[in-house]
Amino acid sequence: MIRRTVSIPESVDALVRSLANEGESYSAALARLVEEGASSIRAGKRPLYVGSGEGPGDLSENAEKYLEEIFNEWKD
Repeated sequence: MIRRTVSIPESVDALVRSLANEGESYSAALARLVEEGASSIRAGKRPLYVGSGEGPGDLSENAEKYLEEIFNEWKD
């Protein structure tokens, strides 16, 4: 077994702990979650934690612009 030291944000640590099966070690839970996520990506499936919805493809890049347009329509 290979040992690695990794740094992860507290939010990821909390996520791993919350998704660990009863009696499963932290390392086993982390390995399982990484494998499941990587398998989903390889299969072309979006992981469940990726948001979905409708809207322009560049929404994340231009959210402020779109919100301003909506605000201006509402204001008028």
